[in-house]
Amino acid sequence: MNNQKRLPRAAITGLGVYLPSKILTNNEIATFVDTSDAWIMQRTGIRERRIAGPEETSLTMGLEASKKALVSANLTGDQIDLVICATATPEYIFPSTACLVQDAVGATGAGAMDLSAACAGFIYALSVARAYIVSKMARNVLVIGTETMSRVVDWTDRSTCILFGDGAGAVVVQAAFDDAPALGEIESVVLKSDGSKGCHLLIPGGGSKMPASEESARDRQHYIKMNGPEVFKGAVRGMADAFHQALKMGDLQLGDVDLMVAHQANARIIEGVRSRLDLPTSKVYQNLERYGNTSSASIPIALYDAVRENALKEGMRVGVAGFGGGFAWGAAIIRWGNVPIIA
Repeated sequence: MNNQKRLPRAAITGLGVYLPSKILTNNEIATFVDTSDAWIMQRTGIRERRIAGPEETSLTMGLEASKKALVSANLTGDQIDLVICATATPEYIFPSTACLVQDAVGATGAGAMDLSAACAGFIYALSVARAYIVSKMARNVLVIGTETMSRVVDWTDRSTCILFGDGAGAVVVQAAFDDAPALGEIESVVLKSDGSKGCHLLIPGGGSKMPASEESARDRQHYIKMNGPEVFKGAVRGMADAFHQALKMGDLQLGDVDLMVAHQANARIIEGVRSRLDLPTSKVYQNLERYGNTSSASIPIALYDAVRENALKEGMRVGVAGFGGGFAWGAAIIRWGNVPIIA
């Protein structure tokens, strides 16, 4: 049968990551806010995070991750049909960061768009890529999660400044057919939201409601504001429930999953999701101790490290879940293929 008449699978075939070299430890943070390494570790599980240098931005980091993902997938930029960049810290309000990546990688004629779903952005972008593939609107999609969270963190607020870090991750999602090599598949995706909770996690200033002004800058309205307890409850419940729904959508059981990679926000949140799902600890991957919360970049960075550490192997089924401002959340089930890691 001709491939054009078959329903394609959406497979992740390339994976790349970029992390700034500068490391900010808990002990260093304790020199300018009232906190300590022990206090931060106990409440978050984070020991250090990466901080972008003066020349590093969401664009430069996302571009480097994208280049590695393309090499990993053995593709060139001109083979990409669509670029999706999930970010809460774009290079500009417009043009989109995705458009700038599209130009830089030579994806001539490709569509490009930014997607805003905060820390759930990568799951949302992955769902769009999958939809484009299975509907035959695209064959090769570049999905990026990139964040410079250090530039929207209030470094005088110990409740939030300890949480976030910078970095980028990217994947290539390709159309795969039944006679293709074992490339894996994005088997199911579930997206959810609740805008009534938007007030609990937001950056008030900089939009049309509160344009930048001397007053908004003085009142520190251009930094993250978070109601921690509400975010905690929403994240645990939302990611666990979306995970169950994604399994059901794929006609799968919990035992079919070999590894869970939740958004790396907070060790307590990840443990809450694990407990609610009743997953064994051995099936839960974490790397937030090294990077903190990198928002939309956290899941691709965690997938990269899991493959590099041999925790995620070809043929395994991995469940990924994200939760962020909006509130927006979601989960996906991926049968992992042979995805090379490029240093």
